[in-house]
Amino acid sequence: MTSDDSTTDIVEPAAENDDAVVSNGTEEAQVASDDAADVLDEGDIAADYIEELLDICDFDGDIDIEVRGGRSYISVDSSGEQKLRVLSKPDTVNALQELTRIAVQTKTGEFSRLILDIGGSRATRETELGRLVDHAVSKLEDGATSAALPPMSSYERKLVHDIVAARGFTSESEGEGRDRHTVITRP
Repeated sequence: MTSDDSTTDIVEPAAENDDAVVSNGTEEAQVASDDAADVLDEGDIAADYIEELLDICDFDGDIDIEVRGGRSYISVDSSGEQKLRVLSKPDTVNALQELTRIAVQTKTGEFSRLILDIGGSRATRETELGRLVDHAVSKLEDGATSAALPPMSSYERKLVHDIVAARGFTSESEGEGRDRHTVITRP
């Protein structure tokens, strides 16, 4: 992964005065605790937004909130509900994820990094990305110097970088905006 894809978290002080410091005396512990609470709040706001959307569409779904690596993961699943399948297409999930992020940002005033999964679409997409990487790796093994994948979201590029590294190859993101894509090379 290139440095262009890395993010720097800026941690703001928990409060203006010393009264906010936790009993162990470290402001870092308070900030970490506040950050975890913020991520949970973000997940709750996102879940409420998605629940409202499902109600408007007259779809049934179970919403789960999970926090991994300082990021909220919102999963929507349904038992046997075929209607939900219409929302689980990759472009639709990405669009709903962006709308949900905007809803969270409007309520919190903070940028949201949440990930939305509808009907297992993220796992399905990760499998598809694995196949793309396998195809690119086979080109490299056949003598190509590099293999470029199609443009994709930053989340998908991150998944690709992880898959490529696990296969023993290297990858970089290239391009700008909607044209940003991953190029795989030999180590």
